[in-house]
Amino acid sequence: MKKFLTSVLAVGMAVSLAACSATDSSSSSSNAGATGSGVEDGVLTVAMEAAYAPYNWAQPTDANGAVKMKDSELYANGYDVMTAKKIAEANNWKLEIKQLDWDSLIPAVQSGTVDAVIAGQSMTAEREQEVDFAGPYLYADIVVLTKKDSKYASAKGLSDLSGGKVTSQTGTIWYDTLIPQIPNANRQSAAESAPAMLMALETGQVDYVVTDMPTAEGAIVAYPDMQIVDLSGGDNFQVSDEDVNIGVSVRKGNTELKDKIDAYLKTQTKDDFNAQMAEAVKIQPLEHN
Repeated sequence: MKKFLTSVLAVGMAVSLAACSATDSSSSSSNAGATGSGVEDGVLTVAMEAAYAPYNWAQPTDANGAVKMKDSELYANGYDVMTAKKIAEANNWKLEIKQLDWDSLIPAVQSGTVDAVIAGQSMTAEREQEVDFAGPYLYADIVVLTKKDSKYASAKGLSDLSGGKVTSQTGTIWYDTLIPQIPNANRQSAAESAPAMLMALETGQVDYVVTDMPTAEGAIVAYPDMQIVDLSGGDNFQVSDEDVNIGVSVRKGNTELKDKIDAYLKTQTKDDFNAQMAEAVKIQPLEHN
């Protein structure tokens, strides 16, 4: 997902994701023959946007265990940083974090500029043509977020959302796959980032947005006038594992690194993931325009 605007879920950085789109496959094939895990030097280099709370964000200090980013005066924190730290610790690696915009993430891992991407990426079949995924390291349910005073706040199913103005982040399954499941939805132009998507809702440009549960939970902490719509009483989104499974991407064919990351992730349960996300939501920055 990406391009940017400072707000609730980010501290002055650019460009965001959750669950987002793939890149040119020609780059994938050119790097498929590369060898080595990339961590022979004992350093795990991880890329993320640092602009997509509660998954990842940038902050000015090392508060709450934040990690200084390479070639930056800022520190990265969030669910993805917590995960990266634990993977590195489990393998006795040092951790290095690089901030890249969304469209640069997959090319960076394909070229070997970074070892892995931990950035809220959905494990889609399209992406798996270009990178390999370890994980999942989170299961992110799809939800609808609206304002508490909206007529759509009482919706019981997708049919009750009919006619409403809706958007989501560009290049995501939310915008491309899930909004079309809402009958007669008035789909607006895609937002360039998750913060921009939330700002569109906050300022009344749209009636509701489609996103994932962690993003929505982070949003309602920062925007108390928003709420998650309970669609359990009616027709709901039809989703597959690739819509909700969030993974760590590594270079295609890098089974050594993938296996080491998976070895740690397999020690964690869904409850562990959810508890870690709750902590990320708790410490996320709340500044927004």
